Amino acid sequence: MKKMIESMIIAGCMLVALLCITACSDKLDVQQVYEFDLATLPVQTTIVKGEEAEIRCQLVRSGEYRDTKYFIRYFQPTGKGELRMEDGTVLLPNDLYPLPEKTFRLYYKSFSTDQQKIDIYILDSFNQVVQKSFAFNNETEEKEEDAE
Repeated sequence: MKKMIESMIIAGCMLVALLCITACSDKLDVQQVYEFDLATLPVQTTIVKGEEAEIRCQLVRSGEYRDTKYFIRYFQPTGKGELRMEDGTVLLPNDLYPLPEKTFRLYYKSFSTDQQKIDIYILDSFNQVVQKSFAFNNETEEKEEDAE
């Protein structure tokens, strides 16, 4: 009887040890992919040919993984204009540019008297994409002078 109890205790200890060994993992579970969005301050909706509109932007992330890189590209389906970053880099449509900061400014300059629209895409290094669109209606300079 005593030998049987000792055998059961030894078997129980071995079972607990086996469960502890298989439950442990030396792999670290690090989350790398976090959702994000592009927040902007209100942007003017009317623009005169030759005028610049400022777009103040900030990446809003649900978490942060240090090695995540963010990129920007834009497309202009209607109108003509130029989009540049605050450091003076002129963005070419559909080309990908790195975003060095999570807060940045873009400047859109109108080259057209028609309605204009730009689509801005922010991508991360895990192929997540956020898109924002901005539309500008043309306002002629005569209308501005009449208002004064």
